[in-house]
Amino acid sequence: MTAFLILLHVAAQIVVIIRALLRPHREPASRMAWVMVVLLAPVVGILAYILFGEVDIGRRRTERIRAAIASLPALPDVDRAAAGNLQPQPSERYDHLWRVGRSISGFEPIGGNSGRLLADSNAAIDALVADIDDARDHVHVIFYIWLPDGNGCKVAAALARAAARGVTCRAMVDDLGSRRMVKSEHWQAMAEAGVKVARALPIGSLFAHPFKGRIDLRNHRKIAVIDNWITYCGSQNCADPEFRVKPRFAPWVDAVMRFEGPIARQNQLLFAGDWLGHVDDDLAAILDEPLEAPEPGFSAQVIGTGPTMRYSAMPEMFEALMYSARETMVITTPYFVPDESLLSALCGAARRGVETLLILPAKNDSWIVAAAARSYYSEMLAAGVRIFEFTGGLLHTKSITLDGAITLIGSANIDRRSFQLNYENNVLLHDPALTAAMRARQQEYLDRSLPVTAAEVAAWSTRRRLLNNTIAMFGPVL
Repeated sequence: MTAFLILLHVAAQIVVIIRALLRPHREPASRMAWVMVVLLAPVVGILAYILFGEVDIGRRRTERIRAAIASLPALPDVDRAAAGNLQPQPSERYDHLWRVGRSISGFEPIGGNSGRLLADSNAAIDALVADIDDARDHVHVIFYIWLPDGNGCKVAAALARAAARGVTCRAMVDDLGSRRMVKSEHWQAMAEAGVKVARALPIGSLFAHPFKGRIDLRNHRKIAVIDNWITYCGSQNCADPEFRVKPRFAPWVDAVMRFEGPIARQNQLLFAGDWLGHVDDDLAAILDEPLEAPEPGFSAQVIGTGPTMRYSAMPEMFEALMYSARETMVITTPYFVPDESLLSALCGAARRGVETLLILPAKNDSWIVAAAARSYYSEMLAAGVRIFEFTGGLLHTKSITLDGAITLIGSANIDRRSFQLNYENNVLLHDPALTAAMRARQQEYLDRSLPVTAAEVAAWSTRRRLLNNTIAMFGPVL
């Protein structure tokens, strides 16, 4: 009997290892990491691979989401007299960035937009509530985390008020990230007030879920669209900055931009793909509504990524930005676990003389990710990347500014979760004024950060370096 169990266990190891080696779109480092996990910790490794080894949300969900996205219409036409304002600003220097973005979401860059960077997390919620209160036709929101706290309840109450006066409101949350809100009285109160509510990627039974797809593939997006004209994009969830579910890391420091113009229609299509992938509903009237004639404004493009979309899309966008930098590039992200090609792009920017600044939180809510990130410090510093650790809370802003002209802002981190596992949304924009505002915000972060020096990193103990490097070795499975 013992021999049979040993044979069965070895056979299971071999099957899992072969499956890991044969999975498509897997980097050699990722394959090797999973093989090591299965060999070094057989029982735990096999279980971990079953739960987390494959990027799969389930065949039926995948088919439904892809069918919903395929059914979405193109952006409607606008009056020819104003069509010129929809054209992106001509710039051969950045045309390739728009092409990368178009290859991901299928959206063309679109002109005629205005925008502003909101002062802080509370100001972003207050602006959103004001826009919901002023909505005339519809409000659509998606949040990864929506908490039943002060800010969360403000938005819930605003949606209930809007629905009560006849505005069509749709609210979607990730079923894992927003489980506290879904289980709260506020979720039910919104539904009773007439808000259409839905849960993205519902978990259901924890025992049955592994057979339907990975439980940790989540909808990480943060989208708000009001009346097809106003939209929000940034890193902030629907919660207080004190983030009371993890108070010892607070405050959460986020950045959110409020846009007006045709760019809202691209976020609308992103929302519609998520909504129709889970809910039987008719959005035709909203999606086919003619575009308003925009005033002259900057060019922007929505970039949506996820596990049912093109593989490696988000790292390609990050790398394209890094290779495009000529003078200065500032990056903020809370979670930094790059793959080899992205790390090379970042270091390459610094080596060719680009002022390259990377701002990470000094105290991270994930010590594993923090340790992995620090394993790259020595190489980046040697290349000339300047690294800073933010001390004023958990820096949660995901942003890149480039040469005083280009900004990428949104929900995607520079880690494998955002690269392959989560649904993310970002906006790429070309506007010196708004980029200057984002750069000024990044400077505020720098003023509250401590520089990391090569001497400091060299002085780390052998034990610390061993821990960081060992964890980073498993970066492909984090």
